[in-house]
Amino acid sequence: MGYVGMALQRILVLAVAFAALVFAPLTAQGQGQGTGVITGRVLEAVTEAPVLGATIRVVGQGAVAQSDSVGRFTLRGVAVGIVTVEVRRLGFAPVLRGDIAVSPAKPAELTITLRAIDVQLDAVTVRPEAFPAQMPASTPVSTQRYDAEEVRRQPGAQEDVLRAISIAPGVGVTSAARNDIVVRGGAPFENLFVVDNIEVPNINHFGSQGSTGGPISLINIRFIESAQLSAGGFGARLGDRTSSATTLTLREGNRERVAGEVNVAASQVGAVLEGPLGSRGSFIANVRQSYLDLLFKAIGLSFIPSYTDATLKATWRPTSRDAFSALTIAARGTISFDNSSDSNRVDNSQVLAPTQDQYFSGLTWKRLLPRGVVTTTLGRTWTRYVTAQRDSLLSPIFESRSTEGENSLRTDVTMLAGKGLELETGTIFKYASDLRYNATLAGFTRRDPNGTPQPFGVDTSFTALRNGSYVQATWQWRPRLRLSGGLRGDWYGFLENAVRVAPRLSVSAQVTPSTTVSLSGGRYWQAPSYIWLVGDAGNASRLKPFRADQVVAGVTRVIGSDLKVQLEVYGKRYGDYPARIYRPQAVLSPSGFDDATTDIPFGLEPLQSSGTGSAFGAEVFLQKKLGASPFYGQLSASVNRTRFTGIDGTATRGAFDTPVLANGVLGWRPNARWEVATRIRGSSGLPYTPFVLNGNLAGTLDFARYNAERVPLFFAADVRVDRRFLLWNRQLIAFLDLQNITNRENSTAPQWNPRLRRPEPNESIGLLPSIGLNFEF
Repeated sequence: MGYVGMALQRILVLAVAFAALVFAPLTAQGQGQGTGVITGRVLEAVTEAPVLGATIRVVGQGAVAQSDSVGRFTLRGVAVGIVTVEVRRLGFAPVLRGDIAVSPAKPAELTITLRAIDVQLDAVTVRPEAFPAQMPASTPVSTQRYDAEEVRRQPGAQEDVLRAISIAPGVGVTSAARNDIVVRGGAPFENLFVVDNIEVPNINHFGSQGSTGGPISLINIRFIESAQLSAGGFGARLGDRTSSATTLTLREGNRERVAGEVNVAASQVGAVLEGPLGSRGSFIANVRQSYLDLLFKAIGLSFIPSYTDATLKATWRPTSRDAFSALTIAARGTISFDNSSDSNRVDNSQVLAPTQDQYFSGLTWKRLLPRGVVTTTLGRTWTRYVTAQRDSLLSPIFESRSTEGENSLRTDVTMLAGKGLELETGTIFKYASDLRYNATLAGFTRRDPNGTPQPFGVDTSFTALRNGSYVQATWQWRPRLRLSGGLRGDWYGFLENAVRVAPRLSVSAQVTPSTTVSLSGGRYWQAPSYIWLVGDAGNASRLKPFRADQVVAGVTRVIGSDLKVQLEVYGKRYGDYPARIYRPQAVLSPSGFDDATTDIPFGLEPLQSSGTGSAFGAEVFLQKKLGASPFYGQLSASVNRTRFTGIDGTATRGAFDTPVLANGVLGWRPNARWEVATRIRGSSGLPYTPFVLNGNLAGTLDFARYNAERVPLFFAADVRVDRRFLLWNRQLIAFLDLQNITNRENSTAPQWNPRLRRPEPNESIGLLPSIGLNFEF
């Protein structure tokens, strides 16, 4: 740690020197604010029909425009910086959209949705708000939405969308080195991710097979139009996950002119190019290359990661009623080792190294109906995992080559069936056409309950077919009372044709013009991950879908136009959860596997669906959007309790039980050029299972004391400073991001030292400064 600390101190000195060199001479060139363009569309929120005649104006400026017959608008002469847009149309609830980044180099492209209201209520709702209180609510219960700029500027997020949204209430992380999100006590594999209507198993470089987390997202944060995380209570449209649903909408390229940007961030360098495709379409593309290998070598680490990714999205609107979009994201990640010394070989023997090639793609067609919209997406996800771990003599401990490829076809229909009545229905078929597994695992890492080694080897392939279909109705029964009910059915052909039904119900009442009370409940089902099915010859017959029954109650109050206060309580009860036969005290709750010698990796062990569990807690959330005041931020705090019961019938702490969790962000924009923000995170330490200290099993986890210990309190504070410059009618954004400014070395579960044969603290690095530059042209 001494060498690493010295290296980081040098990096900090370089960061400060670089900031001085950049900020000082460019200040003179940054005089003169400049102007830019905002373009976009205004749509009806339910049917996505274009809204004609909506008035769009930039708050505090003279730029005003009206939407045309296809909902498009263009605002010119907008002052460069971060602006707020107000949108009004008679018969619709007016809205405010803040945090819109305006650049002189490229137009900002927006999609704004309006909700129809009764004309007689218009006098009540004339004030536009960042959090519309008018029923029906713009977002479901337990849901937070973050716009592009809120995601981009998050301190300490490392250009990672998952780290950026991990500040939502009830959300924790597993370690500072990973972006696995833990939602209300659920394991990371319980989280659903939908990217432009494609359900993606894992959106990370070096992602954990069978789970959803990893070190860093493969989605360029500059592609994000919005990120919406539902921590519970989501409707019947989304399924096959028991904890949360995150929907990422990627922006379209601008239709005004060809533009681009080049960026250097904490761990990668990349370029983005976008522009029109004829008169009816647009494209946006990017490529990124990491330089983690240079950083890891500089601080003397013996394992060297590297990754590359590329994204292409194209949109085409041949008619006023049809829209097509195509998306492809591809990535490659590798880890190499420096085994030039005995010490390095010992250190590397505790690192499970993945190499991953992956992509996901989708073709989406939207067709507007007279009173609704049909959306159809043909998708494909594919990942090849090559994973290995070797001992200090370079003999294999674990080797795995596997491929998971799945095709999907999804259709969703949304209709306005009558006054105040919305109907949604849809279906998704998934066919996993390419599931291949070839893996070996040394016996000493895979012991049965008696401590007997059980070496593992498998070489198999299979296919899997499944379907999920749903119907949901939302009824505005009274002007201030909204009811919603849905039913989802899932069929799992690869699990002995199992069929599961999931009812969902919710009610929301607007008790005052600014206060809403909500209650939701439902059943959620999830299939076991494909790799779990090959972990033992009997797993395919013993495993079945597991469930979580959820209830969420909350009250939300909007104060002014941009301040929201929210209080929620929730409860979850799990059944048929995957339990570990070789670890009868435990259920399967993996996040990331960094070392196959500490526990059986990736669910490659005998499992059965007999585990149970519960999670309950309370959350308070305060959010201030950027508006007339130059300050923005959010604060959240939660108390939680999570318990699970394995095969032995004893209830123990869940692997992600976090009794106290708190997150906070505070930002200040004094003018169009400067922005300063800080993020603070704190939580109770996660549970862990201590090691056996003596005997033949020394160095293995002591499951007789499963989750009996906790790591120390987690605390981290980050600070970020952004500065915008105008250069030759182009924009340069420079930022300095100081992660973990208190230099606290947060601990995760101890690691075993094979040389000293004892456990040692496993601590993260302290202060980590980074510099970013983004040049838009």
